[in-house]
Amino acid sequence: MKHIIYKIFILSSIFTLFNCGQKSSQQIEMEFEENAMKNENIQVTQAQFEQRKMTLGNLEEKPFPTVVNVNGMIDVPPANRAVVSATMGGYIKTTPWLIGDKVRKGQVLVSIENPEFVAIQQQYMEINEQLTYLKAEYDRQVTMKAENITSQKSFLKAESDYKTAVATHTGLDKQLRMLNISPSKVRDGEICSVVNIHAPVSGSITKMNVTKGAYVSPATEILEIIDNKHIQLELSVYEKDIMKVKKGQHIDFKIPEISSENFKATVFLVGTSIQDNRTIKVHAQIENEAENTFLTGMFVEAAIVTESTSAKALPSESVIEVDGEHYVLVLNKKEGDSYYFSQEKVEVKESYDGYSKIENADSFAENTRFLTKGAFGLLGG
Repeated sequence: MKHIIYKIFILSSIFTLFNCGQKSSQQIEMEFEENAMKNENIQVTQAQFEQRKMTLGNLEEKPFPTVVNVNGMIDVPPANRAVVSATMGGYIKTTPWLIGDKVRKGQVLVSIENPEFVAIQQQYMEINEQLTYLKAEYDRQVTMKAENITSQKSFLKAESDYKTAVATHTGLDKQLRMLNISPSKVRDGEICSVVNIHAPVSGSITKMNVTKGAYVSPATEILEIIDNKHIQLELSVYEKDIMKVKKGQHIDFKIPEISSENFKATVFLVGTSIQDNRTIKVHAQIENEAENTFLTGMFVEAAIVTESTSAKALPSESVIEVDGEHYVLVLNKKEGDSYYFSQEKVEVKESYDGYSKIENADSFAENTRFLTKGAFGLLGG
């Protein structure tokens, strides 16, 4: 029994000593960090400076704009978007395309079959054959009327029949051309029951709403083609901000689903009507659009720059926040292979494009050198 009590005592003593040792280590580490924060001369050797790729710099004049933050999407002008439908209804005979396929203007998209196409061509052939006779009869009546040989009634009937036939012939000719059927071939006796629908613009197919054998009416949207060569931004600006937005203003935007990279655009059209959600459409031209592969419908976050002021600033990575306060490292001196920095408090209220505006910049001398890269390793742990 005494042997067991002795073992328990030994284990308790070891556990107590371990806790004391751990506490002492934590206290030492905290004291070290506290002393580092209070140290007015933080030393950095040349080797450390180069290894961490630290840089020095001065306060710089940087623009800090006033912006209107909006959302929107990548869009194309109306001239670059085409919805393809049928002039007359019919059944889809062929449809070889898939969404994403690229087509050229004039290329065959789908073929439609309908017995009515045959009937129109038949009517055209019949009226075309009648025109020769009706024209001859009308000319004869004109001559006879000039010599007072025919009656007024016969002349008017011949004139009416001929002009009616001409109107019918012209109308059927237009219908055939709208169906992409050649009237000259019909006059030669070539009659077809299938017509082709051609691409009105070049681009990529973004919608395909039919399948082979499906019936389509003239109101049916068969497919959609979009030409992405010329894209733009379509932004939704709330009515409280619309008076600040003007043509020619610069825009910074990004596509958050892809990356955090910023792109540039310029306002070229401000809408004049309010949508149901109390927003106004603003269109912007994207800079260097050919260098990017944006797709129609991509969601964008944009900042419209309505005005801009300049102020003294430092790179945002050189300003470290500690317990709600902002600090920078100022170079005091360089002796031999060592740099000596002091920690200085700064006031920061806004940042833009990687720079932070230093509100108390006047408290630093003009030639003050700051650690512009690598400060986090010294102040932020």
